[in-house]
Amino acid sequence: MNASATVGVGTCLSTSRPLSIGLTPVPICLLRRRRRCLMIGAEAEVELAASEAQPASRRLILLRHAKSSWQHPSLRDHDRPLSKTGRIDAVTVSRKLERMDWIPQLILCSDALRTRETLNIMQEEARGFLEAEVHFISSYYSIAAMDGQTAEHLQRTICQYSRDELFTIMCMGHNRGWEEAASMFTGASVELKTCNAALLEAPGKSWEEAFAVAGYGGWKLQGIVTPSSNL
Repeated sequence: MNASATVGVGTCLSTSRPLSIGLTPVPICLLRRRRRCLMIGAEAEVELAASEAQPASRRLILLRHAKSSWQHPSLRDHDRPLSKTGRIDAVTVSRKLERMDWIPQLILCSDALRTRETLNIMQEEARGFLEAEVHFISSYYSIAAMDGQTAEHLQRTICQYSRDELFTIMCMGHNRGWEEAASMFTGASVELKTCNAALLEAPGKSWEEAFAVAGYGGWKLQGIVTPSSNL
């Protein structure tokens, strides 16, 4: 047999195309679909790896209680209720935080009457606040009056009560400690009038990591929500 008559194994004599011996031909459309699925799967794996590489963001709300009443001077400071203005302001700020999607999953609150009433109004106004886990911290009332100690105390209690799956925490308390802590965490001069909320953010896979990475001065101040702010 000469070279021109030689037939290779697995070759069709009429077309010189490879034979699919014992195999069912796969339609081109299925091959394309499989290729698209593989590409989509690879892109999803890349996105997942990128998201895992970037630590989640931790959001901290430092809220000073709403305006209290001085109508009953015989009451202890701890037992003063909110004024009419304070009640209105608590409604307004809760609505703004809800619109901004800054809804806490954990609330740590001073046990003073004015902070508890502020929280009750916010829970009545915004369902997300009602669904949050709440702890009343008696030391939040006294620590706020001590120079330079509030920030460290907040960090300690947040790490004590938080869990990794909780990304937004609100601490409710008093001045001068609250604006002092907000200033120390962000490195900015933060003023918190009654019912003002400082919105802080820092990266971290846990709250411990967020405080370790951001430290004092490394938290980003995302804004201050006030009853009169245009938010």
